[in-house]
Amino acid sequence: MTAPAKQRIVVGLSGGVDSAVTAHLLKQQGHEVVGIFMKNWEDDDDSAHCASRIDFVDAAAVADVIGIEIEHVNFAADYRERVFAAFLREYQAGRTPNPDVLCNAEIKFKAFLDHAMRLGAEKIATGHYARVRQNPESGRFELLKGLDRSKDQSYFLHRLNQAQLSKTLFPLGALHKTGVRRMAQEIGLPNAGKKDSTGICFIGERPFREFLNRYIAHAPGPIQDARGRTLGRHVGLSFYTLGQRQGLGIGGVKEAGAGRGGGAHEPWFVARKDLARNILHVVQGQLHPWLLSHTLDARDASWISGHAPAPGAYAAKARYRQQDAACTLLGANAQAFRLRFPEAQWAVTPGQSAVLYDGDLCLGGGVIFGTEAGPAAPPA
Repeated sequence: MTAPAKQRIVVGLSGGVDSAVTAHLLKQQGHEVVGIFMKNWEDDDDSAHCASRIDFVDAAAVADVIGIEIEHVNFAADYRERVFAAFLREYQAGRTPNPDVLCNAEIKFKAFLDHAMRLGAEKIATGHYARVRQNPESGRFELLKGLDRSKDQSYFLHRLNQAQLSKTLFPLGALHKTGVRRMAQEIGLPNAGKKDSTGICFIGERPFREFLNRYIAHAPGPIQDARGRTLGRHVGLSFYTLGQRQGLGIGGVKEAGAGRGGGAHEPWFVARKDLARNILHVVQGQLHPWLLSHTLDARDASWISGHAPAPGAYAAKARYRQQDAACTLLGANAQAFRLRFPEAQWAVTPGQSAVLYDGDLCLGGGVIFGTEAGPAAPPA
């Protein structure tokens, strides 16, 4: 059996443990590995929330231990134009976008990929927990879930196309996070104990409402329940997402004369946004009909194979942190699709991504823009 060909591979080194182990594994396999650190955010980069200097120091230390070159590349203009501007437009429209999905499609697998190809790379690699394979019959490249189900990141990668997947490696796709951490410690990587980032892609972890306040005008308005009663005031519709429970400022509100116990004491959840009248609608109880949807419509579709799948039975995620839900694809084309779920889905949120799966195979997805949940409209 012939050994795999050695290649020039450019690895996105973020300063985190996953990309560090990715680079190490490829170097151990004999490839010519070059690290690139991507700087994609410049506003307040000296703050405690987004200090890319610290991450670069960690990435450079990793490169030194592994024995590879590292280049610092600034994609901040691309990020602001391709990702952050769209992120703000969605919030201003009352939707809740997922910047990580767009960041992967526009920065990590477009701007970064293009830069790597200019450096003479044959492949790029990242520390995502996902897998790529080429179907021996069709020749198409396929995206599969990572074997560590608790870390699988195929959801965030569903907008990748054939050209991008053909140039991409995910060395961690068959590994578990615990094993990656252990490997980092065994080889003495300086960031082996560094915690995973959970903030906005490339912007970091920060008080989110305070951050949005700097970029989005906020127009306060009434908070109303399903019966049209005003319960309080919101600070601006952009600052709330469907299913939100915390930060509403109405925790003690209940129906007049209600006794102890019963539904009157259940928590409040954001259920709808009326942009035309600037009203935030809330409901009591996690299983209120306004929070449950049996269908969703998605647009801005992206299919990994290059064409829409046939109608039929599949599974889908309407948000990242959820189990696959059985569904029926009622219809799909290059731009849009509709899903129906036998079990109602909770707080399906416009702006988030609906991603379709056939077993471990990620087929693609789109941006949620409508659902059928509860009554057609709140009281006038």
